[in-house]
Amino acid sequence: MSMTLDTSPMLAGDREEAVRHAVWESVVRIDIDHHPSPEEISVKVKLNTVGSIGICSGQATGLTIRRTQRLAREDTEPFVFLGLQMTGTSLAAQNDNQAVLKPGEFVLYETSRPYTLAFDTGVDHHFLRFPRAALELPERSLREMTAVTFAPDNPVAALAFAYFSRLAVTDGLHHERHAQAVREPSIELLRAAVVSQLGESPLAQESLEATLNLRIMRYMREHLCDRELSAAQIASAHNISVRRLYTLLARSGITLGDWIRSHRLEACRRELATPNARYRTIAAIGHSWGFIDAAHFSKVFKQTYGLSPRAWRDLNHTAPPPCA
Repeated sequence: MSMTLDTSPMLAGDREEAVRHAVWESVVRIDIDHHPSPEEISVKVKLNTVGSIGICSGQATGLTIRRTQRLAREDTEPFVFLGLQMTGTSLAAQNDNQAVLKPGEFVLYETSRPYTLAFDTGVDHHFLRFPRAALELPERSLREMTAVTFAPDNPVAALAFAYFSRLAVTDGLHHERHAQAVREPSIELLRAAVVSQLGESPLAQESLEATLNLRIMRYMREHLCDRELSAAQIASAHNISVRRLYTLLARSGITLGDWIRSHRLEACRRELATPNARYRTIAAIGHSWGFIDAAHFSKVFKQTYGLSPRAWRDLNHTAPPPCA
């Protein structure tokens, strides 16, 4: 999606509503208080996406943005915004924190709680919107880092500013193939900026451990059908030792072999209940989810669910009785 809004050719009385509608429909539901008179309002906004990352690049005369408690309650999907200050200054306030931004600095704020953004001297800003769930940051860490200035004296924040300001204006990245390629690195860099900003706080270690655990679990789910899935493969994919992998999983009460087997069995159980299962052999379905030995697959399936894979499939595909 790509859209550009320019209020300069509009009638003065139409400008406020045009800006509000564009932002509400494509970015976030907020109240906008324009500082100049309707005749002097000037807003240029470019809206785009890079995969699941929404981008709003704006230049405007002075205004104040408020995300009220009512608006925060109405939205169902929470987002985290990264605001990049390009020129001038601005102020962001949320969760009892307040940040004054200068060029080269950025700030985070989340949509599930009220916030205020003040652009007294005008707007020259890139707003990047991330799904809250994609960041996989602990709630305490994120709350600590909202409305806090990320400045160039933090080298990771400086790198993040350079990267995200470039991301916001590189049109070629909006192609789906390129967008998917940069999605994960973008999220990882934002996480790294948060962790580095937390410094020596215990929340920094908590953030590292929490995001690592979540990423490991997501990797395991995404590679469940890979017959070569192993502790060594998972550890290598996350640049940790096998010993540390087992330690992290143990803290969550997970035994790797049991987890893989139970989730593969559940995937087979779901697939055997689908209509297409009638056209595949039991062995082929088990094999597609990492069970190489058909006899072993049938044995552990029956031990787990009390029915053989064939009996379970037949139970879900019994022909309906003929009409009377």
